[in-house]
Amino acid sequence: MFLSLPTLTVLIPLVSLAGLLYSASVEEDFPQGCTSTASLCFYSLLLPITIPVYVFFHLWTWMGIKLFRHN
Repeated sequence: MFLSLPTLTVLIPLVSLAGLLYSASVEEDFPQGCTSTASLCFYSLLLPITIPVYVFFHLWTWMGIKLFRHN
């Protein structure tokens, strides 16, 4: 069973926010301790940034392909 795009659009940011809040509550040195890639906090900050960038470039590529095919 696959989740629909609107469901994923809502679900992924909520999971990212939950991970960020979990890291903020568990890590003692939350903002400064997020620089190590071994830390869970690093990835909880990276995920909310990575997903919109991926969506933007995916849509940019799709739009480029659509424009190239129709011209």
